[in-house]
Amino acid sequence: MKFEAMAVTMPEVPEHPNRVAFEGILTLVDEPSTRAPAGARGHRVVLTRAAALAALPSLLGMGVDFTPAWDGHDARRKCGVITEADVVGRRLKVSGYLYAKDFPEVARHLRQASAGSMGMSYELANAHVEDMNAEVWKLTRATFTGAAILLRAKAAYQDTHFALTPQRCRTLAAAGVTRGVSRTAIRETARRNVVVQPGKDTRWKSMK
Repeated sequence: MKFEAMAVTMPEVPEHPNRVAFEGILTLVDEPSTRAPAGARGHRVVLTRAAALAALPSLLGMGVDFTPAWDGHDARRKCGVITEADVVGRRLKVSGYLYAKDFPEVARHLRQASAGSMGMSYELANAHVEDMNAEVWKLTRATFTGAAILLRAKAAYQDTHFALTPQRCRTLAAAGVTRGVSRTAIRETARRNVVVQPGKDTRWKSMK
């Protein structure tokens, strides 16, 4: 199993009232979405592993948002921040902090939600589709601009996940490692693996 990770170092503040740690599975790489994301014109999509690795730096520090019905995206309702992103096998895993004091109703809902009921949905810009005529759109390049917390059944990828965790958010030494490999090495490896072919830039959100 391959493991690639990046993180930002956050100072530890015991019992911080506005930080509640979370972890989640944002999406799957090299695997078609279960449903077509919003804005993909009815096409299911595949985020390549190389594109995901190249985009990991853009994910750090991005906000997580929600809607009152937990069924979509609202970029103006930022209720937390992503501080770590890992590609483990085919899972793009994230962790970070929820602003629990600022959004008590969000924290309450997530604590009371049934196990496995909540998921995630990525938000992209500058997404490059290899072939716009393909039945399944293959993304070879993208920039993460955030993510949404929503009902798992509303996400384009069925196997996403979101949950609050009792521990502090895990961070990695030196702001990002891959089992001893530096963040620079991650970027260089991802850059070498990305194959950009003629296509069209687009943007969408990974909800159905």
